[in-house]
Amino acid sequence: MKEARVYLDYHATTPIDNRVFNAMLPFLKEDFGNPSSTFHSYGWKTREAVNDARKTIAASFKAQPREIIFTSGSTESNNLAIRGVTAKYRTKGNHIITCSTEHKSVLSVCSYLENLGVNVTYLPVDRNGLLDLNKLYDAITDTTILISLMTANNEIGVIHPMKEIGRITKEKNIIFHTDATQAVGKMKLDVDELGIDLMSLTGHKIYGPKGIGILYVRSENPTVQLEPQITGGSQENNLRAGTLNVPGIIGLAKAIELCDELYQEEIHSTKNLRDMLLEGIRQNIDNIGVNGSLEHRIPNNLNISFRGIEAQALLMMLDDIALSLGSACLGSTIEPSHVLRALYIPEEDMYSAVRFGLGRFTSDEEIQYVIERLTETVPMLRSQQPSRKKTKTTTAKEGNKYE
Repeated sequence: MKEARVYLDYHATTPIDNRVFNAMLPFLKEDFGNPSSTFHSYGWKTREAVNDARKTIAASFKAQPREIIFTSGSTESNNLAIRGVTAKYRTKGNHIITCSTEHKSVLSVCSYLENLGVNVTYLPVDRNGLLDLNKLYDAITDTTILISLMTANNEIGVIHPMKEIGRITKEKNIIFHTDATQAVGKMKLDVDELGIDLMSLTGHKIYGPKGIGILYVRSENPTVQLEPQITGGSQENNLRAGTLNVPGIIGLAKAIELCDELYQEEIHSTKNLRDMLLEGIRQNIDNIGVNGSLEHRIPNNLNISFRGIEAQALLMMLDDIALSLGSACLGSTIEPSHVLRALYIPEEDMYSAVRFGLGRFTSDEEIQYVIERLTETVPMLRSQQPSRKKTKTTTAKEGNKYE
């Protein structure tokens, strides 16, 4: 297998930005102190750096520094949010509302809690991956204590109507958690404007290091309380014990700072590159379908079904391009992801779906190269592989609208 020359799997992870790396370096060598060490300058210096990083991160989301809790990443943050709320508010209620297209780190926690007697409602989406707010409203009961809905989907890039969801949760006095992992840097996230009470994110999706993330925890209006899931120390307001990952924290803060600084430029460039990719595919390859709404979508995502072939075979042929069948967590299986199944699209479209994730370092030349490789490879595979099922041809502009 060739070494990939084009990377289009930015939803799985991103390369660390050199500016992030350089910010981290001193804290890997000279400034190595434990911020919990209170009697010498090594600890003082790293504690001050962590406090500054916390302020930088909080400012990006219009939050307070004390509301930023450092974790190992979004999976831990999702666990702390959902399990923490369920345990702390168990006398108030035992009902959670989430969505069928959530990340596995949310769905798995909900499944675990169901086994403990918690009631979970999994809201459906339509064929464009969009949520019906009326169904959300109708699902709320007197025992509902938490609504957990991701900001932007990691496979199809579809954005939930965050402001409207936040308005409903405030009206009903329900805690609102969102997994914003894929949304940071792609849309503005003001926790007050969107009505968010808990928010998860991770560093390695935004050109920062792996192994570091945060959970935003609202401190007032309302004051959100959580049962800690990792105990053994008083770090992070007693919500997450363990020695702080100082280099990771510094890197995460720098990565978020760069996302803010480059926001307009990156939104413009990635959307233009994505549109170039989509138009090139549409002009050169027939019988394709775009999975998920194009209108309500983060700018760096495309999920396309190349009907008449198996996506796994396509990715094996395109071994010089890094792509994904779905989420990275499903990379070892040939079964369609739960997200595509939730769209109720034809089976052929599920098995022929490819996720394209563009990013900060994607170039025009790389997009042109991908279009050329797809144009030569898809027809060749179609001539070799029997189709699972014939479906109505749709254009990307129509999206997945089936008769």
